[in-house]
Amino acid sequence: MAVKLSPPDPASLHPVPGIELGVAMAGIKKPGRKDLLVMRLAPGAAVAGVFTRNRFCAAPVTLARKHLKNEVRALVVNTGNANAGTGRDGLRRALAVCKAVSEKIRVKASQVLPFSTGVIMEPLPVDRISAALSGLKDGTWLDAAEAIMTTDTVPKAASRKIRLSGGEATVTGIAKGAGMIRPDMATMLGFVATDAKLPQAALNGMVKRAADRSFNCATVDGDTSTNDSFVLIATGSGVEARSDKDRKLLEQAILEVSQFLAQAIIRDGEGATKFVTVTVERGRSEAECRKIAYAIAHSPLVKTAFFASDPNLGRILAAIGYAGVEDLDTSKVDLYIDAVRVARGGGRDPAYREEQGVRAMREPEFTVRAVLNRGKAAATVWTCDLSFEYVRINAEYRT
Repeated sequence: MAVKLSPPDPASLHPVPGIELGVAMAGIKKPGRKDLLVMRLAPGAAVAGVFTRNRFCAAPVTLARKHLKNEVRALVVNTGNANAGTGRDGLRRALAVCKAVSEKIRVKASQVLPFSTGVIMEPLPVDRISAALSGLKDGTWLDAAEAIMTTDTVPKAASRKIRLSGGEATVTGIAKGAGMIRPDMATMLGFVATDAKLPQAALNGMVKRAADRSFNCATVDGDTSTNDSFVLIATGSGVEARSDKDRKLLEQAILEVSQFLAQAIIRDGEGATKFVTVTVERGRSEAECRKIAYAIAHSPLVKTAFFASDPNLGRILAAIGYAGVEDLDTSKVDLYIDAVRVARGGGRDPAYREEQGVRAMREPEFTVRAVLNRGKAAATVWTCDLSFEYVRINAEYRT
């Protein structure tokens, strides 16, 4: 059960002019479920993306990076099979899917970006995907969000409308992800689109900044996947974001949608029962604050304590200590669980009582805040607990 996350209201998800959505059931892993999505883009759309830093990146990631240099006319996404760890054969199969899509919608294969998610080291069933293309049905953004789910329990989608100087613009996005989630990137796919007109250079900057402040702040289990991709699309079918003010407004809307989707991934983390915000403040640099925040959020011992609502504070202090900030003066560190100060000056706060920590950690959402007292920088990441259910889901993932 996702933590305070409900399926999106279809009426809240605004269509994006310049994008046509098609969904199908290809039976890639399981029959009778949506598992194939095609997004057709209007001519002249600008597309930018960031991808996993895993050196064993999947074949579709390799091909998408290559095709991104061309004018992009379509995206194709399959779930149930990652087409990763498949060598040259995987590249051939990914290209075959691009060719099948190109023939279906009459564009070049080099103008199609492929994306896959699911089981690693299994051959991609190109024949099933190609056959399913003939049965593509027009879909909504909710249909699209459902078509890319794997172990997700809730489809993830969000939408905004904003007023620019030339008129109204739409921003709508979808994402999937529940496990193998870690910054840079994670087992997640994210697609955010706007009908605003933007130059390619501006879009390239926006996608990186949005990723750094959203999906790269999310961690479930510390594993970086082979397939993660985050794509930003500006179809140009609507108003032009002409001024700096327009672009700032648009970028803020893109960031809000991206952050909602990133947090939704954490709320729907495999077996998650708690949504935890980890904030590190008053550091010397954002980089060192992030390093400490990640250390806390990645620790299995800390995360199992979250699950048990057990304020085993030594685990959090230990994570701060091994994060790699070599000159950290631990005698200056304060630690809070929500508003409760549990440690002061590197040791237990004399006023702290165990029941205060238990009460705070029993909530489905709470914040862990570490104050380093050595500068003015800060960073925030989002994580969840580690439960029995996480082990069950991943033990049975291929069965």
